[in-house]
Amino acid sequence: MNISGIISAIVIGAIIGALGRLVLPGRQPIGVLLTVIVGIVAAIVGTAVAQQVGVATTNGIDWIELVFQIGLAVLGVAIVAGLRARRGHRRYER
Repeated sequence: MNISGIISAIVIGAIIGALGRLVLPGRQPIGVLLTVIVGIVAAIVGTAVAQQVGVATTNGIDWIELVFQIGLAVLGVAIVAGLRARRGHRRYER
């Protein structure tokens, strides 16, 4: 993977992660870096799931694939936020 591919993955991951946090109600005690990581993973897995389901790749925006990615980002943010809250992380309660 070249540098432009890495930068693209980070930017897309940040967007997908941010959309996942926006869709999930409530406050999530995770930082920007974890949001980007969850977004990158959700984008990759969402693309793979969409291809396995039979969603065709188009030249424009693949809306169905985007729904898969955001849904997985919501799930990922919820899991990470739940794990951090259960671990006793009380940074935001001051």
